Amino acid sequence: MQPVITVGLDGSPESLAAARWAADEADKRKLTLRLMHAWPLLLPESARVPSEVDQNYWAKRFVHTARAELESSHPGLTIIGSLVADDARKALLQAASESELIVLGSRGLDSVGSYFLGDVSMPVVARTERPVVLVRTGYGTAQPTPPSRVVVALKSHGPSDELLDFAFHTAAVREVPLLAVHGQSVPLHARVPWGVDHAVAEEMTRDAQQELGKALHRWREKYPQVDAAHAVRLETPAKAVVHAAEGAALLVVGRRTHRHDMAPHLGHVTHAAIHHGRCPVAVVPHV
Repeated sequence: MQPVITVGLDGSPESLAAARWAADEADKRKLTLRLMHAWPLLLPESARVPSEVDQNYWAKRFVHTARAELESSHPGLTIIGSLVADDARKALLQAASESELIVLGSRGLDSVGSYFLGDVSMPVVARTERPVVLVRTGYGTAQPTPPSRVVVALKSHGPSDELLDFAFHTAAVREVPLLAVHGQSVPLHARVPWGVDHAVAEEMTRDAQQELGKALHRWREKYPQVDAAHAVRLETPAKAVVHAAEGAALLVVGRRTHRHDMAPHLGHVTHAAIHHGRCPVAVVPHV
């Protein structure tokens, strides 16, 4: 099968925003875009069924409407539609195994921007072996200031190859800078009545900066066209990442795939990115 980016459609504004983001990304990566709608009650196609009694009418309309818009805005992009007679969760997990990337819509609940992932998206994020991008409603409907960079959340020790390769590759195809961010909470003994002990803060920042510089060295050589910077913020990793991602083109966070308890798991930084990040969020599985 040809390399594809798959987007899940359900007729909602969120899924249409995801389709717009996926089309932009597929165009930049020179990949095929697959628009997929899954519904267990889909019936085998029949040319003799009139539209007014066609049980598949709305499923086909979701895909057709999105395809028509995206073909107009991306005339050189190969787009295929896919209707799947299956549970959405199972269909998306299967599609993810066949795709370079899977893209889903996320619904904001309130003014502070929490995401509601529902009983379909979260299992896909937590279980798939491929990157998943979550996109808020409204993407592609306005012309804001172009996003300035890709932000990737890193630990100071042992950042994953999968995470960095995805982040650098995305920055390269989008022709934007990359910022690697590491958040580090200040220990209690370093806190003083007027703030943080300067000497301790300076030492913590210096050591973490050195570790990040080493971790990024190979990727800067592999992607010399990417203007890559790194930053250490003396706040919790979750806050550091969310703050750094304001106005970004994409926030990239990781998810470990191998755990002793074998249960799907999203770390607190990934949860914070999903629930509070304002830009599209990519969750990249890694060992």
